[in-house]
Amino acid sequence: MNITIPYKLTHGKELVVIPLEEYEELVNLRQVYEFKPSKEVKKALEKARRNRKKGQTLTLHELKNNLGLTN
Repeated sequence: MNITIPYKLTHGKELVVIPLEEYEELVNLRQVYEFKPSKEVKKALEKARRNRKKGQTLTLHELKNNLGLTN
């Protein structure tokens, strides 16, 4: 059995056909795992990127020391 999908619907892109239940599971997974940073987190990420660009970084050992995680 062949099904022809009009070009108007695909706009030349490839399509994937899956059962509705599997599609809904994929959509739910995306909603659960999608990272949406808060304003505070965005601000901290911007600061971290600026510091990294300037070369102001810590080694893993320095980070562990600063957090008190070394013996």
